[in-house]
Amino acid sequence: MPSLLAIALALYSRNVLLSLFGGTLLGLFILSDYSFVGTLTSTYELFISLLSEAWILKTLAFAILVGSVMELLQSSGGIDGFVKFMTQKSKLVNSARSALMVSYIIGLVIFIESSITSLIAGAVGRPLCDKEGVPHAKLAYVCDSTSAPVSSLLVLNGWGALLLGLIATQIDAGLIEGDSVTWLIESVAYNFYAMSAVVVTFIVIWFGIDIGPMKKATPSNTHAELKTKKSAPISYMLVPISVMIVSVFLFLYISGEGDILKGSGSSSIFYTMLVTLGVMYLLYVVRGSMSAKSYMSAVFVGAKKLFGIAMVLLFAFAIGKVTGELKTGLYLASLATESLSPYLLAAAIFLLSSVISFSTGTSWGTFSIMIPIAVPMAVGLDANVALAMGAVISGGVFGDHCSPISDTTIISSLAADCDVVEHVKTQLPYALISGIIALLGFVLFAFMTAQSS
Repeated sequence: MPSLLAIALALYSRNVLLSLFGGTLLGLFILSDYSFVGTLTSTYELFISLLSEAWILKTLAFAILVGSVMELLQSSGGIDGFVKFMTQKSKLVNSARSALMVSYIIGLVIFIESSITSLIAGAVGRPLCDKEGVPHAKLAYVCDSTSAPVSSLLVLNGWGALLLGLIATQIDAGLIEGDSVTWLIESVAYNFYAMSAVVVTFIVIWFGIDIGPMKKATPSNTHAELKTKKSAPISYMLVPISVMIVSVFLFLYISGEGDILKGSGSSSIFYTMLVTLGVMYLLYVVRGSMSAKSYMSAVFVGAKKLFGIAMVLLFAFAIGKVTGELKTGLYLASLATESLSPYLLAAAIFLLSSVISFSTGTSWGTFSIMIPIAVPMAVGLDANVALAMGAVISGGVFGDHCSPISDTTIISSLAADCDVVEHVKTQLPYALISGIIALLGFVLFAFMTAQSS
């Protein structure tokens, strides 16, 4: 009920913060045995506990500091310089297709951390899309459809670390034999939703396909305001972005004590933003293109702009905590019948994982719930275990991709400067197409692998 309320309110009122808070309150009201006083106490305790967790504080700080970086890129003239180089000097971008393709390629190449991927793809693509009259909603779709899907395919990141740990627990329990890395590679090979999302996104960009609410999305006039600012060298934009990419790898390596897969994503993105701001100070202020006063003003203005997004993230974490305590995911999983045919098991797991991820707004939480359920089911029915795990990964990404209470949905909207609800509505038809393709893939491969065995 809390998840459904939050989703319904978000789609109806278009006020995501209010919607998340409403869902959280309803969940706490239920957990408090329908006591109003207990709900108030629980609300206070919940937010105190959330703000006491280091990874949450770092993630919120990251969201705010993103605004500072974006404002500095704009105020320094770096964005205008980049647009001028791409559209006039190099002529690499001369159409809506090429403007979106730049962000698409970035989404494929930078797979180490989905938040950073969305941020960089949005930062680079937004001025180009403004120049070519591309709606921010379509840019947000490209950012969202490459960040998490690609991160779940090329798992040299936190996604891989989580999945390796979950698979290892199944090996330790004696349910499956072998090496967790081998199982991960095999399961990722069946990550049909991520594959179809990447392919569908490319087709949408290349052929300029607009369906459903995307037909009504209108271009932003942001670039008209940027033209009044002085154009700066392209390095003013490329250097900070390059620093971000390198720093994420570096801090994942440091926080993982030499193992990138064990690194802390929240710490890495937080320290990456601090390093980036420091480099921007040296690049802009020390070199004399911007005064220290102007630099600090841009930092505070940018942080203020995205403070609201940080609050949305905080409430997204809150409702995630509540749905976890209510055992929403486990309840949905319990609805799956044990009399499923082995041929339909993977498809059923994909659909169930999608519903859980959509309802809770977390793909990682879905993995944690469903891997321990999917593996025993596959073993018991003598079905393809790797296919079942691939269905969990695909369903987790699919549901998270569609959910308005997902942090990745919110961050992609942030990166593209797009309203969250508009992003959800315009992206949904494309995501459903990819989801249907994935569903058919799970049914087809279940029959193929069963016959071959």
